[in-house]
Parts: sequence; structure tokens; C-alpha cells
Amino acid sequence: MTERKPPGVSFESFVDKQIREAAERGEFSGLSGFGKPLPDDSAPYDELWWIKGKMHREGASVLPPSLALRKEAEDAEAAVAAAVSESQVRRLLGEINTKIAEALLRPPAGPPLNLRPFDVEAMVETWRKKRKKRP
Repeated sequence: MTERKPPGVSFESFVDKQIREAAERGEFSGLSGFGKPLPDDSAPYDELWWIKGKMHREGASVLPPSLALRKEAEDAEAAVAAAVSESQVRRLLGEINTKIAEALLRPPAGPPLNLRPFDVEAMVETWRKKRKKRP
């Protein structure tokens, strides 16, 4: 595509010719996403679509720290329910309790934290009861 448009040739036909020649050489066949369906275009236009897509691909979060910690606490509760050993339950709760305690000492920016450290012994006892009920 480093050729210059010759004088007297319309721009559109010049570009179309270059695209056709490149396609004939197979320069488009090795592109990432080749042969994959296009994403759904029925959603309303969003000016920040590419930023949101990049953040999603990289696992970045835009939540304020207090909300991110609340989400992490919810995830920890779910992980405790799926834990396979008591030591794993205690480790998960210990990790999240440490983060909650640090956040209570220095409140993070954003909405109020509204979290307290988990009662490890009560959670372990609940985990044991649920584990016994499983067939």
C-alpha cells in the first residue's frame, strides 16, 4: 500500500484495485479473527467500546476499592462453600479477613465498606454441617 495514486484515476477505483490485488495475493487470509463471525451489532453504539473490551480482556476493574473488596468477600464466601477441606476454608477466610482488617484501619475511597471480618469458627462449623448433609 505504499503506491501513490496516479493522477487522473479516481480515488475509489485506486483503493478498490489495491484491496483486490492484496486479496488475490492472500494478504488478508492470515489475519486474526479470519473466518470468525462478527460481534453482535444490535447493541446501541458506545463510544468507549474499545476501552471496555480491552479492560475485559485484561481483567481490569473499574470498581472503587471498597466495592471491589465487597465483591472479593462475596467470592470468598462462594469459595468457602466449594472448599474441599477445613484448612482450605480457614485459609480463604484468613486471607479475606486480613484484607478487611486493613481496609477497616484505613478506609478505602468510595462508598462505605460495610464489611466486618468473618467469624472463622462459625463459618467452619457451617461448612462442616453442609458437608455432612451432602450424600
